[in-house]
Amino acid sequence: MRKRFYSAVFIFLSFISFLYAEDYITPEQAGNYIGEVKTVCGVVASAKYASHSRGQPTFLNLDRPYPNHIFTVVIWGKDRHKFSHPPESYYKGKRICVEGLIDSYRGVPQIVVRDPSQIRVR
Repeated sequence: MRKRFYSAVFIFLSFISFLYAEDYITPEQAGNYIGEVKTVCGVVASAKYASHSRGQPTFLNLDRPYPNHIFTVVIWGKDRHKFSHPPESYYKGKRICVEGLIDSYRGVPQIVVRDPSQIRVR
Protein backbone atom coordinates (compact mmCIF):
# COMPACT_ATOMS: atom_id res chain seq x y z
CA MET A 1 0.00 0.00 0.00
CA ARG A 2 2.82 2.39 0.88
CA LYS A 3 4.57 1.60 -2.37
CA ARG A 4 1.47 2.57 -4.36
CA PHE A 5 1.09 5.77 -2.36
CA TYR A 6 4.69 6.79 -2.96
CA SER A 7 4.40 5.86 -6.63
CA ALA A 8 1.28 8.00 -6.94
CA VAL A 9 2.99 10.93 -5.20
CA PHE A 10 6.04 10.58 -7.47
CA ILE A 11 3.89 10.52 -10.61
CA PHE A 12 1.87 13.52 -9.43
CA LEU A 13 4.97 15.57 -8.59
CA SER A 14 6.60 14.52 -11.84
CA PHE A 15 3.52 15.58 -13.77
CA ILE A 16 3.39 18.97 -12.04
CA SER A 17 7.08 19.64 -12.64
CA PHE A 18 6.68 18.40 -16.22
CA LEU A 19 3.90 20.91 -16.88
CA TYR A 20 5.95 23.83 -15.65
CA ALA A 21 9.35 22.72 -16.88
CA GLU A 22 10.72 24.83 -19.69
CA ASP A 23 14.20 23.40 -19.47
CA TYR A 24 14.92 20.13 -21.15
CA ILE A 25 17.94 18.16 -22.21
CA THR A 26 18.71 16.30 -25.40
CA PRO A 27 19.15 12.53 -25.60
CA GLU A 28 22.89 13.13 -26.11
CA GLN A 29 23.08 15.00 -22.78
CA ALA A 30 21.08 12.45 -20.76
CA GLY A 31 24.12 10.41 -19.76
CA ASN A 32 25.36 13.38 -17.74
CA TYR A 33 22.24 13.30 -15.56
CA ILE A 34 22.06 9.68 -14.36
CA GLY A 35 20.15 9.57 -11.06
CA GLU A 36 18.36 12.87 -11.68
CA VAL A 37 14.79 13.68 -12.69
CA LYS A 38 14.90 15.54 -16.00
CA THR A 39 12.89 16.19 -19.15
CA VAL A 40 14.45 14.70 -22.28
CA CYS A 41 13.19 15.76 -25.72
CA GLY A 42 13.86 14.10 -29.06
CA VAL A 43 12.34 12.36 -32.07
CA VAL A 44 11.30 8.72 -31.72
CA ALA A 45 13.64 7.18 -34.29
CA SER A 46 12.66 3.56 -33.60
CA ALA A 47 10.05 1.83 -31.49
CA LYS A 48 9.35 -1.77 -30.56
CA TYR A 49 6.90 -3.70 -28.42
CA ALA A 50 8.76 -6.79 -27.23
CA SER A 51 5.61 -8.78 -26.47
CA HIS A 52 7.47 -12.08 -26.07
CA SER A 53 10.19 -10.72 -23.79
CA ARG A 54 10.04 -10.85 -20.01
CA GLY A 55 8.00 -7.91 -18.73
CA GLN A 56 6.71 -7.18 -22.25
CA PRO A 57 8.57 -3.87 -22.59
CA THR A 58 7.97 -1.19 -25.19
CA PHE A 59 11.10 0.66 -26.27
CA LEU A 60 11.08 4.15 -27.77
CA ASN A 61 14.57 5.17 -28.94
CA LEU A 62 15.09 8.91 -29.30
CA ASP A 63 17.10 10.56 -32.09
CA ARG A 64 18.91 7.39 -33.21
CA PRO A 65 17.38 4.00 -33.98
CA TYR A 66 18.33 0.72 -32.33
CA PRO A 67 21.05 -0.64 -32.33
CA ASN A 68 22.76 2.77 -32.44
CA HIS A 69 20.39 4.23 -29.86
CA ILE A 70 21.60 6.86 -27.43
CA PHE A 71 18.52 7.17 -25.20
CA THR A 72 15.57 4.86 -24.55
CA VAL A 73 12.12 5.33 -23.10
CA VAL A 74 10.89 2.08 -21.52
CA ILE A 75 7.22 1.30 -20.92
CA TRP A 76 6.66 -2.02 -19.14
CA GLY A 77 3.81 -4.26 -20.22
CA LYS A 78 1.96 -3.78 -16.93
CA ASP A 79 1.63 -0.07 -17.76
CA ARG A 80 0.60 -0.35 -21.45
CA HIS A 81 -3.10 -0.43 -20.58
CA LYS A 82 -2.80 3.18 -19.36
CA PHE A 83 -2.09 4.36 -22.92
CA SER A 84 -5.02 4.95 -25.29
CA HIS A 85 -2.96 3.85 -28.33
CA PRO A 86 -0.06 1.41 -28.71
CA PRO A 87 2.96 3.57 -27.79
CA GLU A 88 5.26 1.96 -30.38
CA SER A 89 3.03 3.13 -33.25
CA TYR A 90 1.55 6.30 -31.76
CA TYR A 91 4.87 7.97 -30.88
CA LYS A 92 7.08 6.68 -33.73
CA GLY A 93 8.44 9.57 -35.80
CA LYS A 94 7.10 12.20 -33.41
CA ARG A 95 9.06 14.67 -31.33
CA ILE A 96 8.33 13.91 -27.68
CA CYS A 97 9.45 15.09 -24.28
CA VAL A 98 9.61 12.55 -21.51
CA GLU A 99 10.04 13.38 -17.84
CA GLY A 100 11.36 11.05 -15.18
CA LEU A 101 14.32 9.59 -13.39
CA ILE A 102 17.23 8.95 -15.73
CA ASP A 103 19.03 5.68 -15.17
CA SER A 104 21.20 3.54 -17.39
CA TYR A 105 20.91 0.04 -18.84
CA ARG A 106 23.98 -1.46 -20.51
CA GLY A 107 25.49 2.00 -20.78
CA VAL A 108 22.49 3.62 -22.48
CA PRO A 109 20.55 6.29 -20.55
CA GLN A 110 16.84 5.59 -20.16
CA ILE A 111 13.67 6.71 -18.44
CA VAL A 112 11.05 4.18 -17.36
CA VAL A 113 7.60 5.63 -17.98
CA ARG A 114 4.79 4.42 -15.73
CA ASP A 115 2.10 6.87 -16.82
CA PRO A 116 1.21 8.58 -20.12
CA SER A 117 1.37 11.96 -18.37
CA GLN A 118 5.16 11.59 -18.40
CA ILE A 119 5.22 11.88 -22.21
CA ARG A 120 4.24 14.95 -24.17
CA VAL A 121 4.17 15.28 -27.96
CA ARG A 122 5.74 18.56 -29.09
